[in-house]
Amino acid sequence: MTSLYKRKGQKREEILANSAEDNKIMEEVKDGKVEKLAILFERHHVMLYNFFLRLTGNRSVSEDLVQDVFFRILKYRSTYKGESKFTIWMYQIARNAHVDYLRKQKRQFSLEEQTQEAVSQEPTPEEKIEQGQDVVMVREALAMLPLRKREVLVLSRFQNLKYKEIAELLGCHIGTVKTHVHRAIKELGKIYIELSGGTVT
Repeated sequence: MTSLYKRKGQKREEILANSAEDNKIMEEVKDGKVEKLAILFERHHVMLYNFFLRLTGNRSVSEDLVQDVFFRILKYRSTYKGESKFTIWMYQIARNAHVDYLRKQKRQFSLEEQTQEAVSQEPTPEEKIEQGQDVVMVREALAMLPLRKREVLVLSRFQNLKYKEIAELLGCHIGTVKTHVHRAIKELGKIYIELSGGTVT
């Protein structure tokens, strides 16, 4: 049987198949086959890392949060319902892990410190092409957005979640998500212009 991963021109079908397979694997993890979690880790840890990196600007913290998410998936596997995509459930756990991280820090790291670390470290090849030559400035602007706006923008524009999926994740209507994304993009643009020395009209 030809693997879906090797077929060309069927990206949508692959995504749907992978999503169904993720759910099946998670059901096996829930039933006690915890070694299967390694498959989900291999499939999604990079995506999760990028999600956390764009929220925190800190690579070390992002790596720790990824580990925390999969620890929580293992710990709370019995609560998995399988009513929606595994990735939606995973991102809900990720959001909770990030909130808990922020609470524990008690503002130990200022926004300036987070931004400085993101700027000082050499970006990966993927990050270099993310926004072309303006990647550092875009990161700085993104870090200055309020958390809720930053989060919805990262989910939509960087993690490529559909509005419907974000709405399910956040527990709101699709229209609300669209509004949040639009406002976040608008505010991000203003911040970017200010950072680049331009004038916001």
